[in-house]
Amino acid sequence: MYNSDIPSRAELPTSRQLLRSTLIAIVAALAILITIVLPAEYNIDPTGVGRVLGLAQMGEIKVQLAEEAERDRQMDQNSTVLAPGSSLFGRVFAALVVSPASAQTASRQDVTTLTLTPGQGAEIKLVMKAGAKADYSWTVAGGVVNFDTHGDGGGKSISYEKGRAVPGDDGVLEAAFDGNHGWFWRNRGSADVTLTLKTSGAYAEIKRTD
Repeated sequence: MYNSDIPSRAELPTSRQLLRSTLIAIVAALAILITIVLPAEYNIDPTGVGRVLGLAQMGEIKVQLAEEAERDRQMDQNSTVLAPGSSLFGRVFAALVVSPASAQTASRQDVTTLTLTPGQGAEIKLVMKAGAKADYSWTVAGGVVNFDTHGDGGGKSISYEKGRAVPGDDGVLEAAFDGNHGWFWRNRGSADVTLTLKTSGAYAEIKRTD
């Protein structure tokens, strides 16, 4: 009824052959792990093969992105301040407590240009009073950057906006409290980029804090 031949005992692999095949598979798996998986996933390249193949750079980017994600998570946990105008109580409190004289700051304009090498970060902050506003726009020539718009001062911190691989941004920055408010950028590309920041509005000072 069945035409298939049953292999004889002589045709079956011996224990020695099976052991040898198993050892070869283990060695091949270890080679792939060391030369491909570790460089590409964890930026660990003990043999140098991963960098030659370009996998180490991939692993470095993944590790950097993981570190940035962890930094973003910690900043989100530490950000306990709500943006101004988020509640009726906040608006009433600001109107009653902050006097018009203290809230007003002479308007100014600035243009700041900086160059970021691969992997380099930079931070620029505006010294602002609570409720003060500043128009801004920034552009990147030669690539893109990751950014985090945030503020800190008086033991408070807040994150306004974040982005990855962005060529530019613009808008209005409204200070949630007295302190330093601005941007952190990092160049994750392989070439230098030039970033130009234009600001105008109610802030007392602009400074680089990195």
